[in-house]
Amino acid sequence: MTISVATTAVLHVHAAATAKTRQTPIIRASTDRRKLLATTFLATSLGLALHPRASPAAEKWGTRSFILERFFQPGLSPEDAAARIRQTAEGLHGLRDMVDKMAWRYIIFYIRVKQAYLGQDLKNAMSTLPEGRRQEYVEMANDLVANMSKLDDFVRTPKVYESYLYYEKTLKAIDKVVALL
Repeated sequence: MTISVATTAVLHVHAAATAKTRQTPIIRASTDRRKLLATTFLATSLGLALHPRASPAAEKWGTRSFILERFFQPGLSPEDAAARIRQTAEGLHGLRDMVDKMAWRYIIFYIRVKQAYLGQDLKNAMSTLPEGRRQEYVEMANDLVANMSKLDDFVRTPKVYESYLYYEKTLKAIDKVVALL
């Protein structure tokens, strides 16, 4: 019996020593990871903070998440943003066949992809307009965003008449915005 007690005592001492040696590098590694993460975040934040701010008129139609728009969404030049808005208009006009076939799933995915960057593109493209036309542009852009949101809601349900109605309203709104650009 004394042999098994001695063996057990040796195993406990060995296990405690092994546990101590294993924990030390893990703590150092996690501390190093925290330092790396903190410095990366700070450096990225400072680097991205140098981007030009959106004009005050652009902020009037609302910002869902300042941090998301400011730090995590890449910006385009105003001319590229206007070109992408024109491409979105062409794509929405080409979506008519899908609306007629009631391919709701495809329409939902398409609209959500376009909504994801359209707000930022509208803000960027506004800088190409003269000061006198900006208020009209903001109103039309608000109308476009609201119509696309309603279209997304009605396509998701799917309510056929309302989907067609807001599809047409969205087309008219984006055509007005493209005409201003």
